[in-house]
Amino acid sequence: MELELRHLHSLCVIADAGSVTKAATVLGVSQPALTAQLQRVERELGGQIFIRDRNGVTPTPLGQYLLTRARGMLLAMEELRRNAGQFLPQERPVIRLGGIAGAVSVGLADRLSDLLPEAEVRLHTEYSPRVLWDLLLADRLDAAAIADYPGFALRHPVSVLAEVIVVEPVFVAMSREHPLADKEQVELSELADERWALTPPDGAGWPDCFYTACEQAGFTPKVPYTVTDALPMREMVATGRAITACQAVFNGAGDVVVKPLAGDPVHMRHLLVCRREGPLAHMFDRVVRLAREAYWATADRRPDYQNWQLLRAA
Repeated sequence: MELELRHLHSLCVIADAGSVTKAATVLGVSQPALTAQLQRVERELGGQIFIRDRNGVTPTPLGQYLLTRARGMLLAMEELRRNAGQFLPQERPVIRLGGIAGAVSVGLADRLSDLLPEAEVRLHTEYSPRVLWDLLLADRLDAAAIADYPGFALRHPVSVLAEVIVVEPVFVAMSREHPLADKEQVELSELADERWALTPPDGAGWPDCFYTACEQAGFTPKVPYTVTDALPMREMVATGRAITACQAVFNGAGDVVVKPLAGDPVHMRHLLVCRREGPLAHMFDRVVRLAREAYWATADRRPDYQNWQLLRAA
């Protein structure tokens, strides 16, 4: 095989993530596929790139050499791609916005379009906040609405502006026929014997933070289902096959109810990140306000979340 830029990018993601499993999530591929690709690269180079053990991966001397040069080549390619635009006919300025699918991204894109009618606002969504973060650092995005979790707080370089949009609690969704469905809030420990359906790792701390909260509540959750799509997740919850941890803005309706967890043992931070040299940096505070407006426009339509807020304020 011949080494390609995509192979070098994968090696850098493995090194940054600290494990092949986490890197596979960031890259959106299966762990076996990424392992096979790594092995092909090692065979091509004639040596081991990472030492792999139960704690993750550590670059070998060959790996350190390769990663240093790979990062330089990837940055050079990004610079080439970025600067080539100055030789092309200029049309409307483009704002490149990224976001996780949720309460902020689409609303923020609409509000930015209204605020900047002379610009073309393009929205790129990803499941993984880590992918969006990498795209921002690679100058592929101007700003992004991402998330992090307790114990996995984002550390941003001076080249990036970052601001918390809102801290949102993690609730639990269950069937309306569930024995705990009538409770105002649920203790996490009451759910120790439940079957859970959880969304897969997002490369930014989920569901690791949830497992930690469960361990602190005295149990390890049984998770027979890992589900990426909201529709089958809702169907599984509605029919009582499983319960799920969800955002507070999750739409509880029909056969599904959404309940707060007592004591708020798990939460997530929604953040807006922006390149300091990007086209939105000079108006970053205003964009943050628009992101908050977008979030609360969704949150204010969720009665379960509104009731929780009233209880907290009482």
